[in-house]
Amino acid sequence: MERESWLLLATLAISLLCYYLANLRSRSGAAPPPPGPRPLPLIGNLLDLRSGNLHHTLARLARIHGPVMRLKLGLTTAVVISSRDAAREAFTRHDWRLASRALPDATRALGFSDRSMVWMPSSDPRWKNLRGIVATHIFAPRSLAAARGVRERKVRDVLSYFHGRLGQEVAVGEALYGGALNLVSNTFCSVDVVDVGAESAHGIREVVQDLVELIAKPNVSDLFPFLRPLDLQGRRRYAAYQIKKVFSLLDGIIDRRLAEVAAAASSMDKQAGDFLDTLLGLMFTGKVTREDVTTILFDVFTAGSDTVAITVEWAMAELLRNTNAMDKVRSEIKDALGSKETIGEHDVVNLPYLHAVMKEAMRLHPVAPLLLPHKAGEDGVEIGGYAVAKGSTVIFNAWAIMRDPAAWERPDEFLPERFLEKAVKVDFRGKDFEFIPFGSGRRVCPGVSMAERVVPLILASMLRAFEWRLPDGMCAEKLDVSEKFTTANVMAVPLKAIPYLVA
Repeated sequence: MERESWLLLATLAISLLCYYLANLRSRSGAAPPPPGPRPLPLIGNLLDLRSGNLHHTLARLARIHGPVMRLKLGLTTAVVISSRDAAREAFTRHDWRLASRALPDATRALGFSDRSMVWMPSSDPRWKNLRGIVATHIFAPRSLAAARGVRERKVRDVLSYFHGRLGQEVAVGEALYGGALNLVSNTFCSVDVVDVGAESAHGIREVVQDLVELIAKPNVSDLFPFLRPLDLQGRRRYAAYQIKKVFSLLDGIIDRRLAEVAAAASSMDKQAGDFLDTLLGLMFTGKVTREDVTTILFDVFTAGSDTVAITVEWAMAELLRNTNAMDKVRSEIKDALGSKETIGEHDVVNLPYLHAVMKEAMRLHPVAPLLLPHKAGEDGVEIGGYAVAKGSTVIFNAWAIMRDPAAWERPDEFLPERFLEKAVKVDFRGKDFEFIPFGSGRRVCPGVSMAERVVPLILASMLRAFEWRLPDGMCAEKLDVSEKFTTANVMAVPLKAIPYLVA
């Protein structure tokens, strides 16, 4: 009891000291800190965030306090960016100062944040090395072209699953996740890791989602960093348990490949020649470690599969809810492909309305509505006339930015045509700051080029092969497209639909 009282008093004293120093700096003539809701002693603005989806709550607060807003979260400071113009200033003027990551304590489990290119600071030479390997050997145009046949074959597996359930209600997202997971695993490692639609896919997804939620949940170790060594809520310990599960799966794949390499060396058999072979070749020459191989696979597996599945599910939901858009995209596919039954990636390139549908689904329902937290690595960051103090967590509310009324007309409506009517083409590269589903700057998602190919291929294939209807005579207006957010923005009510053969 005495120990708890001492901790409470110490925390309160530190909070008051930080508050005093912040006010002292604001009177010194420098740029003022951003405005925000008045913080309470000790807990700051935590009560302001206690209800609803976090990206919605932050957007609502930004409408009151402005597009550059400061929040106190315990003893930590967060600055939230919520408009296109503020995002442009942040990424064009201060990208290198904001390229560090604010590390949730759960990411420190098993030293994961020191191993993963997702969480390493961009100034770390190891980050540059790992990021360069991924960019060169996975996501470069030549590498993507070499694996095109694999991706197309895995998409056909998803269609086969739906063919086996004609006229039946299916959980669209679950089937898509299993298919996307196998697409990623085959592209990188030439193996299936689940059966599409089976419980095994659901189990893997649960482990990954559980881990992601651990990182996103409020943690006393993040709010009051001096308590971090105690891990009072056990979040870091539980994260270690979940990370081990995924690493065990990946290590099994690597061990089997190493055994195959050894056997092939003695028999002169040809190896798969996939990304895993490339990584092992780099490992044998000392350019990466065995630990690096596992961690790189972890990063691309967990990021790639969920992103693809969730995006396609949102696009399908919006099309089922907007029947005019569904008719337009199906007509475009039919006119472009004629009687051709099998769709390849090269066919999808010439479907502009389909691409507009995909972009509009990403704009309305980004998979990562708050991206991943940045950190101001040094002083000198000024956005919108406000100073962002060194050490502040910087959150880009991509959901709010992509619904910014200064950038988009009727921003809350599903209107794919807006991407066809724009005078300048808007793409995913993070240079058009009103549309940043994959982020921008140094920390932009490296998998953009793969998502550009895979998402429209799956969507076009599903719409080409089947006519989709809502179950039990549900009318389109009744389809629930509300969001549920942890760190991935999923449908609150998972999409269920019925596939029928196209007449």
